[in-house]
Amino acid sequence: MRLMWKSVDKMRCFRKRSMFPFLGFLITFLLFFNLYMDDRYVLEAEKRQLGETLIHPANSERYVHTFRDISNFSGTINVTYRYPQYLTIGLSSVKRKKGNYLLETIKSIFDQSSYEELKEIVVVVHLADFDLAWCENLVQDITRKFAHHIIAGRLLVIHAPEEYYPSLDGLKRNYNDPEDRVRFRSKQNVDYAFLLNFCTNLSHFYMMLEDDVRCSRNFLTALKKVITSREGSYWVMLEFSKLGYIGKLYHSRDLPRLAHFLLMFYQEMPCDWLLIHFRGLLAQKDVIRFKPSLFQHMGYYSSYKGAENKLKDDDFEEDSIDIPDNPPASLYTNINVFENYDATKAYSSVDEYFWGKPPSTGDFFIIVFNKSTKISKIKIATGSDDRQNDILHHGALEVGQKLVETKQGRQCTSFITLGEFKGGNIEVNNVDHKIGFDIECVRIVVTASQSEWLIIRTISLWTTQPVSQ
Repeated sequence: MRLMWKSVDKMRCFRKRSMFPFLGFLITFLLFFNLYMDDRYVLEAEKRQLGETLIHPANSERYVHTFRDISNFSGTINVTYRYPQYLTIGLSSVKRKKGNYLLETIKSIFDQSSYEELKEIVVVVHLADFDLAWCENLVQDITRKFAHHIIAGRLLVIHAPEEYYPSLDGLKRNYNDPEDRVRFRSKQNVDYAFLLNFCTNLSHFYMMLEDDVRCSRNFLTALKKVITSREGSYWVMLEFSKLGYIGKLYHSRDLPRLAHFLLMFYQEMPCDWLLIHFRGLLAQKDVIRFKPSLFQHMGYYSSYKGAENKLKDDDFEEDSIDIPDNPPASLYTNINVFENYDATKAYSSVDEYFWGKPPSTGDFFIIVFNKSTKISKIKIATGSDDRQNDILHHGALEVGQKLVETKQGRQCTSFITLGEFKGGNIEVNNVDHKIGFDIECVRIVVTASQSEWLIIRTISLWTTQPVSQ
């Protein structure tokens, strides 16, 4: 631990001197590493003379860093960074013995995003290898392929000099891992710490990806729907892939603490294990993972020794745009709930469900929106693959208005029936064309008692316009 703090002190002193040379056309190799201060990073770029020009950030009073462009390009270009954005996507990459998927990953991020979505994201790539020739060559490749994204301010590349790292020798050999494996995963934790700290104030949310990933189409729109549906609920990390450190979403305000955490325990265990502890320490007990997965692992060779790694996420879907909106709401039911399979679990995209004891005629399950909304489509599925008879055998779907406060909570006083459940399921399209009012409640009503228990697997609602955050 003493070595780590000594290394950090060294970093502080190093910040007062010139930074590592800028590697490549227009890609800023920035490192503002101060894990022990609550800094706000303001990135503003005016006209930059490339060639042998020295670059000084606008906020030089707080960040006295100098960069030298060593590319062959000369000219003057305007680059405007507009922060905070909605989402930062962070990737850390090192040289592999076999294969390199970074360029494909960056391409997938941009290609799978619409023009409007691109306005709300910034991608930060940390080239974390100590081989500077490799970094230089990769920067040139990134520059050639993604120049327009760099100019638009939505692609940044950073590098942390080796001097900034704590000692990677004589590390603990927890779990009886070989020395080179311990060094690899310990350095990876520090790589992520630099990346997270740099990204702290670039956006409202932060998504971690690995450098060998394929994205689903319009993944940002799907993410925003999920985030909106979680409005008012507490979460630390949302997961959009079940593999590794892929598709893990955080509030940007938590990034400094996560960076501290990874640095403090960098030699103890792999990063994906540390993430579980971090989430738990911030009081998110359970995994919150959404389906379908929005990101797919595409590499065949690991960044560790080039070992084969053909893992695939079987929940991934290339087109995930049809994720429901599920506007923020409160849920109530008078059906006896089994254990912790409560009503809210049917309304989430998380892989869980509501489970109740046998319902009787007149029992209900109601969704009360935080504010009235226009609904275009409603789809509800009951039962599960394991318990195919725990469906709603006889029930109706209703929508309501005219909210009032009751002892049981807010309730609508006026309802219209949209249809009956068939085989435990119901789907109603063009709801907004059939109903002449903004909907305040959606209600499932049991129309006949049944002896079987009831699982409500998913309740999916689509709105006629984007739901504002």
